[in-house]
Amino acid sequence: MCEPVMQTAAAPDSYVYDPAWLSLAQCMGDACVVCHVKWPRPRRELGELPDGARVFGCDECAGIIGHQPVSEPLFAAH
Repeated sequence: MCEPVMQTAAAPDSYVYDPAWLSLAQCMGDACVVCHVKWPRPRRELGELPDGARVFGCDECAGIIGHQPVSEPLFAAH
């Protein structure tokens, strides 16, 4: 299981990501949860893992996702 970067209260419209679909870098907040970009380090909070750890994304992917919940995993190419 991925270790959380930090624990905070969940945002009201937060996505919950399945860590089985993510790399360790994505789970740790070191890579975009959507496109895997590591540099610059993602700073936009895009959701959380089931254990409450926050996951982050790059500005471009954050714009694609917006704040609308989805029922299937998201994939993006960079």
